[in-house]
Amino acid sequence: MKEYDKLIQDLAPQKFGKLGQIWVGFLLAVILCALYAYYQQLSRGLSITNLNDYALWGVYISNFVFFVAVSLVGSLVTAILRLSGVTWSTPLTRIAEVIAVAAIIMAGLTIIIDMGRPDRIYNIFLHGRLQSPIIWDVLVISTYLTISLMLLFYPLLPDFAILKKHFANQPKLSKWYGKLSLNWTGSKTQEGLYNKSINTLSILIIPVAFGIHTVTAWLFATTYRPGWDSSNFGPYFIAGAFVAGAGAVVVIMFVLRKAYHLEEYITDMHFDKMGKLLVLLCLVYLYFNVNEYLVPAYKTTTEEAGHLYSLFLGDYAIMFWSAIIGGLVIPTIALLFPQGRKPLPLFIIGIFVVVGAWWKRFIIVTPTLLHPFLPFQGVPKSWHTYFPSMLEWTITFGTLASALLIMTILFRYLPIIPIHETAEEKGLLETHKTDSL
Repeated sequence: MKEYDKLIQDLAPQKFGKLGQIWVGFLLAVILCALYAYYQQLSRGLSITNLNDYALWGVYISNFVFFVAVSLVGSLVTAILRLSGVTWSTPLTRIAEVIAVAAIIMAGLTIIIDMGRPDRIYNIFLHGRLQSPIIWDVLVISTYLTISLMLLFYPLLPDFAILKKHFANQPKLSKWYGKLSLNWTGSKTQEGLYNKSINTLSILIIPVAFGIHTVTAWLFATTYRPGWDSSNFGPYFIAGAFVAGAGAVVVIMFVLRKAYHLEEYITDMHFDKMGKLLVLLCLVYLYFNVNEYLVPAYKTTTEEAGHLYSLFLGDYAIMFWSAIIGGLVIPTIALLFPQGRKPLPLFIIGIFVVVGAWWKRFIIVTPTLLHPFLPFQGVPKSWHTYFPSMLEWTITFGTLASALLIMTILFRYLPIIPIHETAEEKGLLETHKTDSL
């Protein structure tokens, strides 16, 4: 078999095996449970959750911030790497872009889940005011999703044309790939438009990606609440998003490498470089964490002191220190050593980073709300604390399962590793064209 044909054979989408079918069935079961739980919430109101007048933002908004964070690395990092001409990242670009698209879709849906009356969401578009940070969030999320989809789709055009020929013995599949390729022939005119379009999208998505995370931070920072009233919140959120996104890419690339036997294309070198990138991002994020907590601790106003006590020694201390030590400090130390950047250790570290990133968003959102401007008077004792109910957890797990299902379906029908770009870097395209002549 010629090297070019072998490349296509290795990287073309494959049918799910038995484990893949079980995985999809498991995700669908979780999603169905979540849909039933959401039906209960929709029909009976938010009163059946543990959300209340004080903890009005709970696990749903924590989950929203997490999805927004994970989406950053997919589009932004791949855009920067494309523009800088870095080639080692080629096998990882599509993985990161798929993660970004799945995460930002679920971020938008999570906001709707948090609404007691989702049928009134149209009022945001009809009567929204630009003075409201909520409108800024809607605008940047919509723009970010659009550009992310385009950045995922455009590099696929030559791959779709390749897959049209590869699946010629499966007419229906070949027909769909042919339509999606938009009549790609690889002519010089098409190549020129293709490269210009990708470069333009890569440039456009950088300010939009920074915008979505900065605006999300502003939703918190524009209040006077302790824990949120910080000019550090924008860069703090962006640094955390890089960490969460890089951790997600590490986890998914390891799973796909094992499931689809891509060891020849996703090598130990890629894990080593992602490990080095992740340790740098963790160090930057640790710096912003020190800024975020050291300054309020130094000032120790009454409100800030109560908030910091709940994080350092109070009700949220276990979660806080687990997220900091388990999700940042230990991964940073482990990744400083070459053995920590091998595939399996890095995969385990990536899980710690992602789980720590999720809990970090929870402790950013929840403890602050339990330190209101007005004291607790004449309210149920349960309002003094907040922890998600089983219904909230079910819906939250359903959103996570939905994101994973979107990724799974996309990886089933799209080449996980760009075929055209990989062949081009290996110098196989010119050889193939010569042989064809």
